This record gives sequence, structure tokens and C-alpha cells, in this order.
Amino acid sequence: MRVTWTDLAGTEDGADVEILGFPLAAGAARQADTFLLLPEAGCCALHAPANTAGAVEVFADRPIALAGGALRLTGQWRVAEVGASGWRYRLLAARAAEPPGWRAVTRRGVLMAGPLMCLGESGCAAEPVSAAARAVLAAGPSVDIHSHAGNIASSRRIASGAGFTDIAKPMRQGGMAAICLAVVSDSPVHHLEGGRIRPYRDPDAGELYAYGTLAFQRVHALTKQEGLRIIARDADFSAEPGVVIAAEGADFLEGRIERVDEAYLRWTLRHLQLTHYRVNELGDIQTEPPVHGGLTAFGAEVIRRCNKLGIVVDVAHGTLDLVRKAAEVSAKPLVLSHTSLTTRPNPFTRRITPEHAKVIAATGGVIGVWPVIETYPTLQAMAVGMARLADIVGVDHVGLGTDLRGLVGSSTIGDYDDLPRLAEALLGAGFSAVDAAKVLGGNYRRVFAASV
Repeated sequence: MRVTWTDLAGTEDGADVEILGFPLAAGAARQADTFLLLPEAGCCALHAPANTAGAVEVFADRPIALAGGALRLTGQWRVAEVGASGWRYRLLAARAAEPPGWRAVTRRGVLMAGPLMCLGESGCAAEPVSAAARAVLAAGPSVDIHSHAGNIASSRRIASGAGFTDIAKPMRQGGMAAICLAVVSDSPVHHLEGGRIRPYRDPDAGELYAYGTLAFQRVHALTKQEGLRIIARDADFSAEPGVVIAAEGADFLEGRIERVDEAYLRWTLRHLQLTHYRVNELGDIQTEPPVHGGLTAFGAEVIRRCNKLGIVVDVAHGTLDLVRKAAEVSAKPLVLSHTSLTTRPNPFTRRITPEHAKVIAATGGVIGVWPVIETYPTLQAMAVGMARLADIVGVDHVGLGTDLRGLVGSSTIGDYDDLPRLAEALLGAGFSAVDAAKVLGGNYRRVFAASV
């Protein structure tokens, strides 16, 4: 069975397992038969992780080479009582596994994550981004498939006419070629409640359509101020920064199908997420009890209209039942723009199970991995999370959805100038340069071309 770092405690003592992680050995040894396995790269060989329940002590019958970045190991899982210097989780009779599509990489790309795990008084500096990582970004347009960059979202900002923050400069610095810049169509009727975003009232007639108009106007004003191109067709992608106009939630439609055409023509809408934090006219959401049994008849009509016009259909926030029905209806690949993988979902989680992910992949679609810092405390951890998803659905169905400036908490990605370090981390997690370029933009562009 495969062990995930978010579910170490749920793995049965004595089970035969497989686990992916980063080795840490005494004295920076290039091979060892006893070492620690971590969810992300340690800063250096001098510092062990502070959390003994967040690492695995590995015992092998013969030395294992450690100079190849991430390791995939098999062995017998053991759970021990934690002593004064012991580790809770152990892997006995460990052996290295090298599945097809994975390659040995240097540790050069895996040294950025350490300061969060150090016991020492100071962290270790990260090495500069390599030419190999820069080459990944130069291989093709990189795309963030879900963003609120520039501080475009929220009722308060729209009402006050608040200024924008820079987008073009960090995009150029980091090599981010395009972002799906999303208005939030249900902002007036939801708020933060008990750590969750929840709807608190029903909208007035016409309210969300009027709000959507203001939100789209704000996005266009931002693109004009920043000198960003609006991407309306596949040929518009280039190395020069551009924006795909997107909407998070189709609430501005208010049940009227002709407004899809209006948004396509008036606002150059090319990416539509069906639902957000309100159970709307299109279907059910992950964060509230289901009402419609998944996708509504109107939701299906909207998908067909998007397919006909040339709009990417995004099923983020939708329930698994909604996603299954959307997959049956859509003639084009689906996108699930921002989430992460879990095998043990909590009630009302925004994360998805492997089953959920496979429904998207079966349409030829793409799942954007989300840099929530509680899930992925470092870029290295995020890259390993992307690798786990690629193991399940295939590398052609993994993408990047940062939700930049839209997360309730902190993000592993501060801004787009972090992109080269993520590229480096992907190489360190075992992705080839070709596959890393797919994850960072190529896969979304394929879906966009098929849809638009």
C-alpha cells in the first residue's frame, strides 16, 4: 500500500508499504543503510527535523544511494513508542524503487525547504535557481489556472475603488506567461464564519449580475493599467504576460443562459467556474450540504453553452456528484482549478480524493494543485504533492492553481517570482524537464486549445 505524509498515523503497523520522500543522513553521506525520510528536503545534513512524528526512520539491509533527490522506498511499516531519542515511524527492510518515468536528479534542486524543519539556531541559504529550472519555464508558456492577483476581488475593494497591486512585474521576473484572473461572483453574500467561508444571506434579484458587471470592469481596468494582454484564443499565448478572463462562480448568470453569451462577448470570458461558496442555480458545493444531487439542469445547459462558445469549464468547489454529471455532459475537457489530494477527506473539505481526481482526468482535463501552506509548508513539499497526483492521474492532468491573493490563510507561493523555485522543486521531485513544463502550463494550454 502507498503511504501519504498526511496519513502516517492511519497506516497499519506491519503493512508492506511504499513511500516517497527526501533522505537525510548523518554526515551528508551519499549512501547509507540507516537514515531519515522526510516529506520535503532538509536544509542540510546537520539538522534533524523537530517533529519526530513527521519523519520516518529507515533501516535497509544494504546501503541505499541518497544523492538522487526524492526517493521512493518500499518496506515494512512499523509504529513504535517514541523514546528520548527514538522515532515513531520506521521502515524496515527498505529498498529503493525506481518506477518508469522517474529519474535520478541532483540534490541541487531540493535544498530550499530546510529552514522550516531546522533544530539549529539559523537556517541554511538556498542555492540559486539552476539553468535547468529556467529552461523548464522557457520551454513553453507557464500558466496559473486560478488567480486573484492584483487584489481584484472582494466587495469592499470594488465598493471603495481600492488600487491594484503589481502583476506584470512579478510575472516577468518569474517567467509566468499567463494567469486565469478570476472575478468572485458571490462575494456580496458570503463571509468568514468559524474559520470557513459560508453564505449568510440570499442575494436580491439582480444583485449578483450587477456585482458581476462591476467585477469584470475591475479586471479589465487592471489589465489595462498593467499593460497585460487579454487572451481570447490559443494563438494569444506567448512569453509576454497575459490574462485569461475567468469567473469563480457563475452566480452572475442568475439562471439566465443568455448571460453566458454576454460575458463571452462583452468581457472576453474564457474560463468559467460553475460554483463557489454558495449553492447556486448550477449545482452543489463541497463546503455546504448538497441540495441538488450534484449538477442542475441549468448547470448542464451552461456547460453545453460554454462548449459551443469556447469557454473552459471549471468544476472547482463542486461536489463529486456535480463533477461526475459535468463529465457526462461536457464534450470538452474539464478543469478543477485549485485543490489538493487527500485519501481521508474531512467534512466540507475543499480537497479531493483520488476517485474525484480520476473523473477529471478521464475527460482529458487538468487539476490545479493549490499552495495552501498547512498542506504544503514548502515548495519542495508542494512538488512532492504534485508528484503524488501525477502518480494517480498521469502527468498530463496536473497543473498549478495558486489562488494568489484569494487564500484565507498563508500561501506557499508568495508571488509569481517564486515560479523558478517551484520549477526547481519539480525537477528535484523527479519530474523530467518536459513533464515539469507540462505541469506549469502545457497541460492547461492543451485544455484551453481544445475548449476555446
